[in-house]
Amino acid sequence: MIRSELVQKVADENPHLYQRDVERIVNTIFEEIIGAMADGDRVELRGFGAFSVKKRDARVGRNPRTGASVDVEEKHVPFFKTGKLLRDRLNGK
Repeated sequence: MIRSELVQKVADENPHLYQRDVERIVNTIFEEIIGAMADGDRVELRGFGAFSVKKRDARVGRNPRTGASVDVEEKHVPFFKTGKLLRDRLNGK
């Protein structure tokens, strides 16, 4: 599902809301999640999962084409851990 499909689904289930308002709501939710993660905070949506940021240390990597050593800088990557309810639904429980 892409963002526009999510907006359309929410709009269809809430006919009393205008599409532009639903779009603003969905965008606000995503922006808040992104903002919290950018600040290094953890975002937990009960039953769905938790978003967090993990730090990857600097390391020496290899260029796969040439085999030359390359310095890879330290970076932060998003991490998602599924919630129990989501995991159970995916496994048919």
